[in-house]
Amino acid sequence: MEENKKLLSLVLLSYYSADKIHDVYSKVVDVMEKESIPFEFIIMDDGSKDDSYKIGLDLEKKDPRVRAYKLSRNYTSHYSRLAAFSISKGACATSIPDDLQLPLDIVVKMYRLWESGEKVVIPFRAYRKDGVIKDFFSNSYYNIMNAISDVSFPKGGADGFLVDREIIDILNNKIRPINTSTIIEVLRLGFDPVFIPYRRPTVNEKSRWTASKKIKLAMDTILASSSFPIKMITLLGVSSIFISFLFIVLSVVIKFTTDSRLLGFSIPGWTTNFILISFFSGMILFSLGIIAEYIWRIHEEVKDRPGFIIRKKE
Repeated sequence: MEENKKLLSLVLLSYYSADKIHDVYSKVVDVMEKESIPFEFIIMDDGSKDDSYKIGLDLEKKDPRVRAYKLSRNYTSHYSRLAAFSISKGACATSIPDDLQLPLDIVVKMYRLWESGEKVVIPFRAYRKDGVIKDFFSNSYYNIMNAISDVSFPKGGADGFLVDREIIDILNNKIRPINTSTIIEVLRLGFDPVFIPYRRPTVNEKSRWTASKKIKLAMDTILASSSFPIKMITLLGVSSIFISFLFIVLSVVIKFTTDSRLLGFSIPGWTTNFILISFFSGMILFSLGIIAEYIWRIHEEVKDRPGFIIRKKE
């Protein structure tokens, strides 16, 4: 494919997408040609066991703008996106899910903003209706992130983005794709992003983005973007010293009272000891858990394993 300074690398994040790829491809071609946007269509299969990759290879043979790849296993969409960016040829790049919950008209809008000179464009969900429980946890997550993180998240959340080749090269050459989130890494680079709202269409199918994957992503995001958990341990330590000092004073006062009562209340020794031991043991284990999460991530980094592996084409 010839170099094109206007070329858009459009990545399809494919995972068990055999029944969707043809439809997505047709819609992408229609929209991109109608808008006169030069593009390459990268189908990145995230370790599916169905025919997603085979269908992508068939399209690749028919259309030179299509390139299909498959990861060695399921890495989740954040790593699939980075893998696709690593082999992209465009002057800018973005990704779409196989259910098109990021509408193609938003992709066009992001591209036009990039044409006007923007380096980072992030669409955010201005409205979401995923159910009371899901909405509660999602909103809580983004509120916590905005409270403790050193980057600013749009309310409602964002899953994708469009970035200039300069940012793509930084992500490819400077960022280790281990236990992190692509959007966190993009926001931390310091480029001023443009946020655009969109309304995510409702899809009547079960999401493969499981609760365990969401929890892992949340932990990766928090630990990668904030020093608050470590600072919280220090705060707990200081608080523990203060509480211990109060109990020392309390014990001395009780010791020198004739009826072992303080202000009319009896404080049995075994109850106090049980509460103190349970409380401080819990805090110690909690703190060790946080430290262990950081140490485990450091261990993963120093092993220098690849964040993803793209299988060779047969």
